[in-house]
Amino acid sequence: MTLAPRQTKRTYCKRRANTINQNFGWFGRINWEMTTVSNLFRSLLLSVLLSFVTPLLFLGGILGALLTASYIPGIAILGQIGQELILSFLSTFGEGYPLQGMLTIGGTCAMVGGLFDVFNFYLYQDIHGQ
Repeated sequence: MTLAPRQTKRTYCKRRANTINQNFGWFGRINWEMTTVSNLFRSLLLSVLLSFVTPLLFLGGILGALLTASYIPGIAILGQIGQELILSFLSTFGEGYPLQGMLTIGGTCAMVGGLFDVFNFYLYQDIHGQ
């Protein structure tokens, strides 16, 4: 009695793709491509959103900690100086407005995060295309 060789995931995927193409012709291929594109956009949207929110939360947390420190009697001067430094840093990126500077930094990080996600998707497609 011989056992059949164990079916790997790659051969299963190839057989599944062949079955879809045989059963549905071009429609199966289009469905697979649409699934891939929808996965790309879902991943891209999530990456851009997280890359935008992360620096805003980080800078907001630093400003909140410095604001809290400015009310503690022993270190109040450090909190006030820190706030002024952070707000002047943000004003540099926001043409004089700290909020606009935070949004500029968040938008830049979101764009970079999106580019990394698209590169990762391209690399993933290239590896599995071989």
